[in-house]
Amino acid sequence: MDKPDPAVLYELANYRMPFGKYKGRRLLDLPEAYLVWFSQKGWPEGKLGRLMEEIYGIRREGAEFVLKPFRRSGGE
Repeated sequence: MDKPDPAVLYELANYRMPFGKYKGRRLLDLPEAYLVWFSQKGWPEGKLGRLMEEIYGIRREGAEFVLKPFRRSGGE
């Protein structure tokens, strides 16, 4: 099994929602219902959709703790 790339983990832990009701909130902190809705309706295209889908999978597995050490301080 490959070791996760720290740069990818850092991005997952800190990427912020660029639009909508949760604009500015880290993807990791989005409400689960919001991620479930996107999983049913379809992820946004491109990088945002890939990251949201990855966060959804991490949260479904209860593995958010893996990203906590990579979070920048500040913000919410």
